[in-house]
Amino acid sequence: MSLPNITIPFELPVDIPLLVHPAIVHFVIAIPIVILLIEIINLGLKKRTLSFLSLSLMIIVAVAMSVAYFTGTVDGKEAYSLLVSEGQAELKEHKLLGIYLVYASLAMIALKLLFMLFSQVVARLFFIVLLIGFIAVTLKQGKDGGELVYEYGANNQAVTAIEEKLDELQDEYDELEEESKNASQNSEAETKLKELQEKYDALVKSQTKEVTVETTESKTEENTTQSTDSNGS
Repeated sequence: MSLPNITIPFELPVDIPLLVHPAIVHFVIAIPIVILLIEIINLGLKKRTLSFLSLSLMIIVAVAMSVAYFTGTVDGKEAYSLLVSEGQAELKEHKLLGIYLVYASLAMIALKLLFMLFSQVVARLFFIVLLIGFIAVTLKQGKDGGELVYEYGANNQAVTAIEEKLDELQDEYDELEEESKNASQNSEAETKLKELQEKYDALVKSQTKEVTVETTESKTEENTTQSTDSNGS
């Protein structure tokens, strides 16, 4: 069952460097587990300070989740074109689930504020159940992110280096192919030039032969005329 497409309708007005995402997601995964432990402990202690600590950490999670989304978007754009089709599809799902987690973290803050109004254990237990569900989805998101890196090579420096080397080899191949094409064209030009040269030589030879024939005929006529004149005198 696929999730309906939703978006975050704004972008951060700052440039985000590459590969910040892996550092952020560790906080996103770890802090909700800390909150869960605090909530479980507070079931018995019922301390207001622990509830506020839990709320403060939940706000940090929401901020970290938002940062994780925007940093992941930057890394995802860099990795997308290098992934196979299955990896690209998983990256799209990973991004969509990340958007849901951003909104879910905000919802968890609202729910925490709501349940802080109640002192009953049932309300605290209900929040803990919701928190466990939130953690489970967060862990799945982390697992999917790991698959993108280790199975498909997303933003993996070694894979990127291989792709760059392949691009360099492709450029060299294209250059060699172009040079080969030019060499072929030069060979064709030389062949045509040779044919023209042969035609020119043949034409010159033909013209020279015609001039020689005309000269021979002219000399023959002159000799005949001279001989006729001599006999007449």
